[in-house]
Amino acid sequence: MAVLGAVDAVVIGRNEGARLVACLASLSGRVRRLVYVDSGSTDGSVAAAQAAGAEVVALDMALPFTAARARNAGIAWLAADPPEFVQFVDGDCELRQDWLTAALAAFAAHPAAVVVCGRRRERFPGASVYNALADREWDTPVGRALACGGDALMRFAAVQAVGGYDPTLIAGEEPDLCLRLRARGGEVWRIDAEMTLHDAALTRFSQWWRRSVRAGHAFAEGAARHGFGHWGGETRRALIWGAGLPVLILGLGLAHPVGWLLVLAYPAQLARLARREGLTWAVFSLLGKFAEARGALGYYLSRLRGRRMGLIEYK
Repeated sequence: MAVLGAVDAVVIGRNEGARLVACLASLSGRVRRLVYVDSGSTDGSVAAAQAAGAEVVALDMALPFTAARARNAGIAWLAADPPEFVQFVDGDCELRQDWLTAALAAFAAHPAAVVVCGRRRERFPGASVYNALADREWDTPVGRALACGGDALMRFAAVQAVGGYDPTLIAGEEPDLCLRLRARGGEVWRIDAEMTLHDAALTRFSQWWRRSVRAGHAFAEGAARHGFGHWGGETRRALIWGAGLPVLILGLGLAHPVGWLLVLAYPAQLARLARREGLTWAVFSLLGKFAEARGALGYYLSRLRGRRMGLIEYK
């Protein structure tokens, strides 16, 4: 039986260094049990976690790694003495001081809630345009939501009841979990409260590109598993702007010079997005469709070959 009112935490990480130390310090003394699941770190993370008073679980690296597997290992570790709530935190994040109080109040206000998340912020949004884009991405609408990210407070029993995270997913495991929780009548809420500081450390275009490829893979796999009601629009837009339209332009342009005029669809779309979201966001949103299309097509190709994609890392 779950310990009513108890909050435990599961932190996952690999070679996070000082970021992990800050993460664990932000949780120390604020949760009943602090579990750190390590995924083959070689930087002393395990020793640092033990020094911080965390219970350390070493993930079996003989199996393909996913963040979902790591979080499930934390769930399994807590199962013998389960809490009412479990706070999931990525090892490159730091929990804000008043978050748990605000999140527990939200659970009290919304009895059907099984997941509560808040505002994740980038620690250094000014360090690069890519960090700034990530910070903006985290600013999701407040209220009842469809999904959360890697950081969230959840009802432990509800997560167990749906089998936890899907360990086969290399990306998009949180929305997948939330979809299954909502299918059982649970609610996901995003509240107007500071939750975590995140250090994306995105300093190069190649990192941003691979992160976008990863997103495209998640969109395509999510839509394939659950229907186009789940990330179908994101998949469709990626494939149209990042793959279909370029092929169409090339085909029509080779057939007749007038066909090349279709390329004007891109500046028109850029202008439309810029009016609504600003030029920087518009440029990267449109450019990102090419990376997302690559991720989606990579997923489809792997599926046709009967293979599973390996982890798409960007750090």
